[in-house]
Amino acid sequence: MLGFVNLFKPAGPSSTQAGVRVRKLYSQLGGGKLPLGHLGTLDPMAAGVLPLAIGKATRLIPLIDDRRKSYAFTLVLGRSTTTGDATGDTLRKTRIPQDAREALEAAIPHFVGAIEQIPPMYSAVSIDGERLYTLARRGEIVERPPRKITIYGLTLLGYEHGVARMSLACSEGTYVRTLCEDLGTAIHCAAHMGALLRDGAGPFVLYESRTFDEIAADPHAALIAPEAILPFPTIVLDGRGSADFRAGRLVPLPNGSASKHLFVRDSSRALVGVGEAVGALLAPRKVFQ
Repeated sequence: MLGFVNLFKPAGPSSTQAGVRVRKLYSQLGGGKLPLGHLGTLDPMAAGVLPLAIGKATRLIPLIDDRRKSYAFTLVLGRSTTTGDATGDTLRKTRIPQDAREALEAAIPHFVGAIEQIPPMYSAVSIDGERLYTLARRGEIVERPPRKITIYGLTLLGYEHGVARMSLACSEGTYVRTLCEDLGTAIHCAAHMGALLRDGAGPFVLYESRTFDEIAADPHAALIAPEAILPFPTIVLDGRGSADFRAGRLVPLPNGSASKHLFVRDSSRALVGVGEAVGALLAPRKVFQ
């Protein structure tokens, strides 16, 4: 039982709760508790793409280079909150500028490209060994060093009655809640994030995602093979070669390879692991016993 699942997480459950539900389903099929990993969590109130790695596919997560994210969200003007989203208590209220739409359109270009962003207090970032959200729940506010992120695209889709609909393409580690607050600051208005939908996470996209019910109805069909996510070629080794590879030994690489990494399968087509091309040899990097 090894592969990826493109889960559509509804608003409500946390990413951990959603992952536990999916892991339980596949663990029942695999005959034991399976490891589970993810490529970035979603806040409970957010919905959308939540990529999950099942079983030994968790070991392939570091090899996924594409970590870009894309979102559709609403920016609510006139009120800021303790959490930066609609679930928090009100911090302050301001008048919404008459020219809010025009002001946002003028401010957006300044947020595109490489920028710095201060993580929100209600986040999983650790400061001196404690999660920020733990400190925030105790009413503490601490200094947070800014982090470099990249905004690849930010578009105003529509605006009506103090609510802007927007789309965003960004690097991993971007906080949409903070972006909303910063956009409000740029137009001299309190602001918070309303609804949030993640429609892309690396190679995982919204239109290919599956709900809990769809996964439960056909879990094997929902399991995505590693080759469909990682663009590595595949090499098939004979019995001696696959045994050496499993034992951590270098094996000959016929005809060389233009790719740094390769999937390795044995003569029965079972996935043995991922190797790295070193000249005319293949070095084991991820071995699945």
